[in-house]
Amino acid sequence: MKKKLIYINVAVFAVVFLLKIIFMLFQIDSFEHVISYLEVPSNLVTLLCHPWTLVTYMFLHYDVLHILFNMLWLYWLSDLFLNVYSQRHLVGLYVFGGLGGALFFILAYNIFPYFSSVVWNSYLLGASASVLAIMGALLYSIPDYSINLMLIGRIRFKYMALFIIALDVLFMMNNPGQHFAHLGGVLSGILFAYLYRKNIDVTGWINSVIDSFVMVYRTLVSWKNSMVDFFKGRKKPKMKVHYGGGTKHGNDYDDNLRKRASEAEIDAILEKIKKNGYGALTSEEKKRLFDASRK
Repeated sequence: MKKKLIYINVAVFAVVFLLKIIFMLFQIDSFEHVISYLEVPSNLVTLLCHPWTLVTYMFLHYDVLHILFNMLWLYWLSDLFLNVYSQRHLVGLYVFGGLGGALFFILAYNIFPYFSSVVWNSYLLGASASVLAIMGALLYSIPDYSINLMLIGRIRFKYMALFIIALDVLFMMNNPGQHFAHLGGVLSGILFAYLYRKNIDVTGWINSVIDSFVMVYRTLVSWKNSMVDFFKGRKKPKMKVHYGGGTKHGNDYDDNLRKRASEAEIDAILEKIKKNGYGALTSEEKKRLFDASRK
C-alpha cells in the first residue's frame, strides 16, 4: 500500500508538471489560479467553496526536490510503521495526518494576527503533514527503537523525531504556515497511536469512506462492461444441464462408500499399531498402510 501512495503522489506530480509546461509554452498565465482549486486555502470562505482541497492538497508538491524528500521519508517510515500497524492504518493515517496538518494551518492563519494580511491569499500543499503523522505515531509507539543513520550511527527513533520537530519550531519564522501544518501532522500521528492503544481507531471512518468509493468505482466499471457487452451483442454463455438419470449421483454415492470403508480400514490398522506395535501387522496390512500414505 505504501507503494500505491507513492505512485499516486508521483502520478499527480507528473500531471501537474506537464500542465505547467503546457501553460508556459502557450503563455497562459492562469496556472496558479487553476492549481489553487487543489490547494488548501487559509481563508474559510474559499475553503467552504473548495472543500475537496482538504484531501487533494496532500498529493501535490512544489518541485522535484519537494516530492523526492517526502516520498523517501514516506517509504522509509512506512517500513517501520507496518511492523506495528496494518496497511489500512497506513492509508488512514496518511489522510488523517493530512487533515490534521490542514486544520492547524487554517487555525493558525485565522487566529494569529501575524497572518491577518495574507489570510486571503495563502495556500498549503504537500504530503509533509501526512508523512510526519506516520513519524508521530512511531514516536509514541516505538520511541526506543534503534535506527541506523548515515554518518551518525545507531540512535533511538525518539531522538531523530524530536530533532525534526525542534527544527520545525526553530524555523517557524520561515514559512510559518507550513511548519504549523507539520506540527499538526505530528500531533495527529501521536493522537492516532494514543487512542489506538485504547482500542479506538480514528482512521476507521476514513477507510470506510475509501471502501465506499472503491465499491462505487467497481460497480460503475461492472456496469460499463455490461453495457459494452450489450451494445456489442455479446451474450452470456448458456448454462449446460446434463440429464444423467441419476447415474452421476449413484457414482458419487458409491465413491463415498468406498472412501469411508478405506478410512475405516486405515483406522483399524493404526489402532492395531497402537496396541501391538508395527511388527504385529501382516504383509497385506503394511502394504495397505504404505499405499494410503502415498495418496
